[in-house]
Amino acid sequence: MTSSASRGRPDSPRVVTDSAALSQVLRKARTGGKVIGLVPTMGALHAGHLSLVRASVAACDLTVVTIFVNPTQFGPNEDFTRYPRTLEADLQMLGREQADLVFAPAADQVYRAGFSTYVEPPDVAQPLEGRCRPGHFRGVATIVLKLFHLIPADVAFFGQKDYQQVRVIQAMVADLDVPIRVVICPTVRDPDGLALSSRNRYLNATERRQAVAISRSLARAEELVRDGERCAATIHSAMRAVLTSAGIERVDYVALVDPLTLTDVDPVPDGTMALVAAFVGGTRLIDNRQLGKG
Repeated sequence: MTSSASRGRPDSPRVVTDSAALSQVLRKARTGGKVIGLVPTMGALHAGHLSLVRASVAACDLTVVTIFVNPTQFGPNEDFTRYPRTLEADLQMLGREQADLVFAPAADQVYRAGFSTYVEPPDVAQPLEGRCRPGHFRGVATIVLKLFHLIPADVAFFGQKDYQQVRVIQAMVADLDVPIRVVICPTVRDPDGLALSSRNRYLNATERRQAVAISRSLARAEELVRDGERCAATIHSAMRAVLTSAGIERVDYVALVDPLTLTDVDPVPDGTMALVAAFVGGTRLIDNRQLGKG
């Protein structure tokens, strides 16, 4: 970018790359009484992200999308350096969805020299991803709170696919009295059931076929609960069998948890969240489903 705020092509949203320009735009919007919606992303946008944008555009007067690959939520052996960065394509898609503003800062705009203040995430961050990816939610909580300060939105939109992340953000907002409403939008899936993810582009054709087993394992859990099965061990075993039959052997977790606390449940009541994290080839994918209702 040659300037801190530009619109580029006529069908593209306005792009802002520094916090001073961002503040100026948002101050004018708030003075005008506009309802501001925020959609935080790491870019490499797909139909799932765009569904969040559409929800914001429908509910708010001004929609801000952030595109920032946040280094503090990646572990030392994770995919930060190769995480897809597709800003130009992202802007084209956001223009078609009528997003108003994109905040796409450089890393040194967000984490300036000497940065040393981090957010300790709430208790709901400890199980599941918290065990598998130490420090991940510390980075998530820090960047999201920073974005909430930089972009004083009325509503923020997140996808259910990252369910534990949403619960972490909801708990942080409640604990710290952040004046923003968090809206959870449904997971968007390919026709065969695979949850959309920016990391799906890492999969080769064989792995792509294998990956469908993750959503099928969740569907199997739903089927069992619908038929009256309430034993957690039985449901766990059936879910893992679906994964194993597809050749997915490296599984971080198959979990049946309370939807608010994310603590294990047994027996399994209606409303339980089933969650899976597994590797398909070298790609780690997550998915979830609420059982027995919805």
